[in-house]
Amino acid sequence: MPNDATARQVAGFIERYMPAMAETLSACRRKLRARVPQGFELVYDNYNALAIGYAWADKASASLVSIAGYPRWVTLFFLYGKDLPDPEGLLEGDGVRVRSIRLASPDDLDRPAVQQLLTLALAPHAAAFAAAPPLKTIVKAVAAKQRERRPA
Repeated sequence: MPNDATARQVAGFIERYMPAMAETLSACRRKLRARVPQGFELVYDNYNALAIGYAWADKASASLVSIAGYPRWVTLFFLYGKDLPDPEGLLEGDGVRVRSIRLASPDDLDRPAVQQLLTLALAPHAAAFAAAPPLKTIVKAVAAKQRERRPA
């Protein structure tokens, strides 16, 4: 669980979104926190989006999945998604490594195909997650300049 100062800081990042988008982002975060109860929740308030990664260690390279809040949607990223089996064709992107799913609602995280992708993405480091402390939230970066979090 985040300490009070960290929790307030992350809540402040989320409050900059329109109320409906803030609730969507918060609900997605709650679902991923439940899915990844041990490890590190790494928060980056970047130029383009608020990104929250779930990692087995306190470093960006240990993140396996993340969510990013944009003004009009939330995206679920699989940071090593290129090689994940995707029989339903949900994964988008053609980069070297990362694939994503734009979430229509937090309920998309409950879809069996999405749950399967999460299981496959997290499995390679299951032992590291099991050995990690209870989920700890760490604000890793706050960009000095940021795009507006509400639609124009």
